Amino acid sequence: MKKITFFLLLTSAFVSAQKSTLEQKINSITKGKQATVGVSVLGFDNNFKYSQNGEKRLAMMSVFKFHIACAALDLVDQGKLSLDQKIFIKKSDLYENTWSPYRVKHPEGNREATLNEIIDYTVALSDNNLCDLLIGLTGGTQAVQKFMNSKGIKDFQIKYSEHGMALNGWDSLYENYTTTSSTVDLLKKFYDGKLLSKKSTDYLMQIMLGTKTGANKIVEQLPKGTPAAHKTGASGRKDDTLTIAENDMGIITLPSGKHYAIAVFVSNSKESETENCKIISDISKVVWDNFNK
Repeated sequence: MKKITFFLLLTSAFVSAQKSTLEQKINSITKGKQATVGVSVLGFDNNFKYSQNGEKRLAMMSVFKFHIACAALDLVDQGKLSLDQKIFIKKSDLYENTWSPYRVKHPEGNREATLNEIIDYTVALSDNNLCDLLIGLTGGTQAVQKFMNSKGIKDFQIKYSEHGMALNGWDSLYENYTTTSSTVDLLKKFYDGKLLSKKSTDYLMQIMLGTKTGANKIVEQLPKGTPAAHKTGASGRKDDTLTIAENDMGIITLPSGKHYAIAVFVSNSKESETENCKIISDISKVVWDNFNK
């Protein structure tokens, strides 16, 4: 019994030292920055937890496309939707003044796309127009909210679609919020198969591993080839002075085959876009180093 107690004390001391070192490094990155930085980290195999501003409700931006995809895939699991089903996309569905790689490729619309294609564009390419189509297929933002509530996800609110945010102005961006602590907890539930079937979980993991946005955020300083299943978000700059959100979150696979979730949200920042992304990239690097000691 004494040996077990000593081991537990030793492990606790090691974890505390790890957290202290990590906190010092993250503080050195955020020190003096004109921004609120939310950071949460969760080790899947050792239950290592770290959080700074992790309970602050911050604007999600396109990070919410992960939540939307989960809600849609839940309907696939129920047999109410199918990845192979085709949805007709009208030209009027493709708004011009928004991020939409799909519209760039198919400016006239008026063609069919599979649900699989819509989810891929929504998550891996963060397409705003197809995101809103996906929201419609799930039954609207209230249906996404209901799904997340049913899974016990706390501190999450989705009120507006992408076009809804565009119509309602900058303040509406804050109405779609979550916390970084909620985000890493959600990612752990997702990875553990507590949100979706194994088939849908594996499917969405593969799409996130193929994310094309945010190469200068979480993944930038990780060793080349590191599996990073992530989803980014960005607000752009209000009045060319304030960035409401520059975000990234995801599941990282270590060389050992173990995993951790990380979420870094840079909010209400007066720093440059380059600096906001560098904050995320630098924090991601020190977290990676912390797990690879």
